[in-house]
Amino acid sequence: MNNTLNVVELFAGVGGFRVGLEKADKKLFDTVWANQWEPSKKAQDAFDCYNTHFPSSENCNDDIAKVSNKTFEDMDIDLLVGGFPCQDYSVARSLSKEKGIEGKKGVLFWEIKRIVEVSHPKYVLLENVDRLLKSPSKQRGRDFSIMLATFRDLGYIVEWRIINAAEYGSSQRRRRIFIFAYDQSLAYAERQLQHTTGELLLKDGFFAKTFPVKDEVYKGRDEKVELPQDIIEISDEFSFEYHQAGIMIDGHVHTLHPEALNPQAIPLGEILQDEAEVDESYYLNEAQIEKFAYLRGPKKIERTSKDGHKYIFSEGGMSPTDLLELPGRTMLTSEGTTNRSTHVVEVNGRKRFLTPIECERLNGFPDNWTATMSKRMRYFCMGNALVTQMIEKMALTIKEIEAAETHDMAQISLSLK
Repeated sequence: MNNTLNVVELFAGVGGFRVGLEKADKKLFDTVWANQWEPSKKAQDAFDCYNTHFPSSENCNDDIAKVSNKTFEDMDIDLLVGGFPCQDYSVARSLSKEKGIEGKKGVLFWEIKRIVEVSHPKYVLLENVDRLLKSPSKQRGRDFSIMLATFRDLGYIVEWRIINAAEYGSSQRRRRIFIFAYDQSLAYAERQLQHTTGELLLKDGFFAKTFPVKDEVYKGRDEKVELPQDIIEISDEFSFEYHQAGIMIDGHVHTLHPEALNPQAIPLGEILQDEAEVDESYYLNEAQIEKFAYLRGPKKIERTSKDGHKYIFSEGGMSPTDLLELPGRTMLTSEGTTNRSTHVVEVNGRKRFLTPIECERLNGFPDNWTATMSKRMRYFCMGNALVTQMIEKMALTIKEIEAAETHDMAQISLSLK
């Protein structure tokens, strides 16, 4: 196996990908360059946190769109990782049509495409919100189809899966889509192509090996489609209902809805700090208790739309507190505020917020990972972060792929002697 895989981390946040990769094998995964930049903000809290834990002159705090192609051409990138925002990926023909297509300015996926195009890493591992598969609402699946076609045109096979972290050993029911693209010229790709796409999605593929699923497809949700060759046609006309998992090979897409084989979550109660360590400021006062009772309770409210139409807004009730014997709900950036989505736990008869340390634990970060920033920003950054244990599991699968890849290369070398 290669001694190291050179990793570039884009949209790094506080370093969730890197934490997961280094948990799996710190020597193998060598992050040679990382970028984190928050536009329109003077304080760069996430970058400062990242740079505190991984100090390096190769940590870039600039707008990625302003980083030159040469920066990446001069790197030997094996693995590109990043959690990028869900945006409008529509494209149009350029004014001088011989120059191809143009994506909307500021859409960060096109920066990923640019970097892959000039550096052609062996592997690309990306993370996004699960609604990516359905966007935009008026042309379902268009944006994801554009992404798949982009990787097709760059010479990659793509697998994806929506992972609920709580089903695979996490204490948070966080659903995110992960996308794994690999160069179709790799020996790994050749081995994968010996299987049917159904076998890859349910047993032998990247995600099925990492996150085992049942043999049966949920409610028969199993579809195939071929992407149009013209990406403009996809942008203008194509729509498709993608399921939780899928694979794209040369524009041929197979997608289905699998179920976790043996769901295993960690109860929320297991990641809580000892109450003696919890500052009094995290406990709810009477006004907050009353406010949360209203926010989390059922309600029907008459509202008036902008055009003067009256309607009833209704909202179902939820548990007054988050049950300690279940995994936590998906943490949002509003965590820690008096908000319906905020976790409220009851310990020894007292209700309180989760602490920033407990939020770090929900995402698998070491305690006090975000201690470089204010309490509000600690909550915010954890609401944006990924569950690092999921990255660790995927990194171990990449490690196995690399071991097989190195073995194949050695066999080829011997046969040529």
